[in-house]
Amino acid sequence: MKFPNKAYLENLRKQYPVGTKIQLISMRNEKYPILPGTIGEVTHIDDLGSIHMKWQNGSSLALIPEVDSFKVVAAEK
Repeated sequence: MKFPNKAYLENLRKQYPVGTKIQLISMRNEKYPILPGTIGEVTHIDDLGSIHMKWQNGSSLALIPEVDSFKVVAAEK
């Protein structure tokens, strides 16, 4: 397994800070995937570059940036 470099991780953490709301478009290679359209909140990004989430359905399944498809949801004002 190849670990991402420090610059990549720093960029990910800047792009998706803790508390960022994300809406799932699609999740691949998962036995029990989160349904498309589900919204979650970033809890942290680990050293492998996985984006750990707290989903509105109670799941905590992480997103993998190069595999899963998702978008940031604008915060309500």
